[in-house]
Amino acid sequence: MGIPDTVPILGMRWEDILFVVLAGTMLGTGLLVVTMRDIIRCGLAMMACFGALSGLYVLAGAPLVAAAEVLVYIGAISVLILFAIMLTQTKSAPTRLVFQTQAVPAAIASIVLAIIIALTVGATDWASVGERAAAASADIARTLFSGYLLPFEVVSVLLLAAVIGGVFLAKQEPGEPRL
Repeated sequence: MGIPDTVPILGMRWEDILFVVLAGTMLGTGLLVVTMRDIIRCGLAMMACFGALSGLYVLAGAPLVAAAEVLVYIGAISVLILFAIMLTQTKSAPTRLVFQTQAVPAAIASIVLAIIIALTVGATDWASVGERAAAASADIARTLFSGYLLPFEVVSVLLLAAVIGGVFLAKQEPGEPRL
């Protein structure tokens, strides 16, 4: 006995329910990123937002983009930001962060962005998006891991060196001379 295509109580497809859950998670955690006061929790909410976005990429038929989202944004950039915050944050930080004082311009920008997104969604032919995304994802993977493997690895080593250098600079004592 297999799982039915639709949820019996709601009458919706499983993919639609998963989309609603992931989109709601992404919107909720994105809102937490810009509204919370504690910057460490903001960073953790940003990681959860990126995780939900990678789930949406999987639903859209782009598993390579989802894997890149997890590896690059969650695995590298978010962790780097959190390490930088934790290693350099002083106890005499301002009580109000800079981006929290710009609520009105941010609200205007978000309304404009929402209108642009709504117009784009309305003008998109969604019937052929899945097939094109799967084909483009396979082409990108083939090109990236065959023709550009060496530059891909060089960039990863460069990012590792930047993380190590940032940790080294952050761990120096205030009285020590810079090397």
